[in-house]
Amino acid sequence: MISLLALAAFWVEPVPARAARLKDLVAVEGVRENQLLGYGLVVGLKGTGDRQQTLFPYQTLANMLARMGLTISATTIQVKNTAAVMVTSTLPPFAQPGLQLDTTIASVGDAPNLQGGILLLTSLRGADGQVYAVAQGPVVTGGFVAGQGGTSQTVNHPTVGRGPGGATVERSAPSVIPKAIVHLQLRRADFTTASRIAEAINRRFGEPFTSGAKPENAGLVSVAIPKDYENRAAEFLAELENLMVEADRPARVVVNERTGTIVLGKDVRVSPVAILHGNLSVEIQTTLEVSQPAPMSQGTTQVVPQTTVNAKEEKARNVVLPQGATVEELVRAMAAIGSTPRDVIAILQSLKAAGALDAELEVI
Repeated sequence: MISLLALAAFWVEPVPARAARLKDLVAVEGVRENQLLGYGLVVGLKGTGDRQQTLFPYQTLANMLARMGLTISATTIQVKNTAAVMVTSTLPPFAQPGLQLDTTIASVGDAPNLQGGILLLTSLRGADGQVYAVAQGPVVTGGFVAGQGGTSQTVNHPTVGRGPGGATVERSAPSVIPKAIVHLQLRRADFTTASRIAEAINRRFGEPFTSGAKPENAGLVSVAIPKDYENRAAEFLAELENLMVEADRPARVVVNERTGTIVLGKDVRVSPVAILHGNLSVEIQTTLEVSQPAPMSQGTTQVVPQTTVNAKEEKARNVVLPQGATVEELVRAMAAIGSTPRDVIAILQSLKAAGALDAELEVI
């Protein structure tokens, strides 16, 4: 009896090998980031600002000076240390006034370099047109331009910079905590995963609790907040986030033909098939020979091209895969016959066309 109790005390429910936290699989509806955008000026540049033919930076500078009591004409301004920029940032959910945000500053005129510039006070607006943050401060480009004319050297991308902590939130983010129903949006829509999520939630909070959790479709799971958490929605969401769920992922092969990169999932299966693969190469060479006329003749020197064509075909290499072969066996077999990444890509495409590859083939 004692040994059985001791064994039970150390028993832990096994976690599936491919289990993931629920927070990594879903997003809570209404809890999201918001994009911010603003237009402003960067000053203090060392002669690398916008040129005279770019008019809107000078109009912006004239309007800014007018608000400070200095009235000048935009057409008479000649400065080389000012550049018009677009400022972007991301407002996190539930952001409160006073929170510091990072910004990205990019030139919109013809300024070649923002190095050493200072961003003037810029309003950052959301999609609803409201101002949620203001940005100001130095621009960190992470690159530079050295030299002049044809002897200049550019490092990285000096027309785009960052403002670490350069924006301050002035209005709370438009995020709302669910009150009665929580909608979980799957990051990758899948009916099996949605069903497993609902099952894990019902098992964790006991069956049945009010309304329970149910999959609405492949991309949405509705969860009713239990009575015990009616006034503690944030705690309920924290409990949900840490649930472990085994996500179901389709078998997929991703091929990048430009770089020769191939990524194969673990669940890729190959039907019984025989593969014969060989290379045919055709080489064309042209050499130029000079035909020189005899002395004292009336002929002229001519260039005569000599063309040779050679064709070479390698012996076919074969691979035989048994029923239910895995991706590991497929890769090993291809490596055994000396296949290059380009060969593997061609073989995978042929397998898919023959109906022998039980996976999605995605070419990027």
